[in-house]
Amino acid sequence: MTQFYRKLSETFSFLFCLFPWALNRFLGKALAFIWVDVFKIRQKVVYDNIDIAFPNTPIETKRQWMRQSLDVLCRSFFDVIRIPHLTDSWIEKNVNFLGLENLEPYKNQGVLLMSLHMASGDLAAAAFSQKVKPLSLISKRFTNRFADEFWFALRTKSKTEFIDAHGKNNAFEILKALKRQRAVVFVIDQFMGKPYGIETEFFGRKTGSAYGLALFAQKTKAPVMSLSTFWGPDGKLNVEVGPLIDFSDILSEDKDLNNLLMTNRMNQVVERIIRRNPGQWMWVHRRWKVFE
Repeated sequence: MTQFYRKLSETFSFLFCLFPWALNRFLGKALAFIWVDVFKIRQKVVYDNIDIAFPNTPIETKRQWMRQSLDVLCRSFFDVIRIPHLTDSWIEKNVNFLGLENLEPYKNQGVLLMSLHMASGDLAAAAFSQKVKPLSLISKRFTNRFADEFWFALRTKSKTEFIDAHGKNNAFEILKALKRQRAVVFVIDQFMGKPYGIETEFFGRKTGSAYGLALFAQKTKAPVMSLSTFWGPDGKLNVEVGPLIDFSDILSEDKDLNNLLMTNRMNQVVERIIRRNPGQWMWVHRRWKVFE
């Protein structure tokens, strides 16, 4: 059955790629229009989230951020379809890699990258793996088998490898990827309850956050940096590696406390990234649920 979905995704991707990339923007905006203006899905969630992160934001600005956020989110679905046919020439013309000097000292070792849901993350990961450093991205699987098989058949047609976030052997796979000098990506901006999350602060509000990255940073001593993505005004996709995140001033012998303090510090980095491009973050997620 997996082979069937792989063939189906390859055929669909091939046919879709016969059309220009501009179609992605058009379809993204069309789908966002249906989401926002027709069905009005999760509008209150978006507005409530913005009120938490950016209090007293004018309603016009909130509408603009919601529209932009859903435009890029919906476009990202169609960008994934093109991953199997991503070329070096397209990447060179349409993707800017920023902050690579931060990665240079660690080019011959495994690193840990902290990321978040902004712009076209899967497309950015495929381009980064192809041109900079191979990524191993920790990702949840879909409960629907068709969606899972079809989607991952597209995503895995790049040099990016995927590690099941809740897989039985995920710890071993993460350590193995680091040993192979890959960059392991933890996407940490979503809510996480027990047992994989701890109560932290995000934009000044208490909520649950995944602490797996802090755990592996302590265990492996691998360097930790951010990896973020945003669309520029020129229409190019920007993929940026942030500076080394320093935890030396907060570490102690208490590993549980370290998990908390390190995760809070990484949340602060995520906040700074969102503040630079608030309209491109995924506001539809219920980030500030009660931790339990």
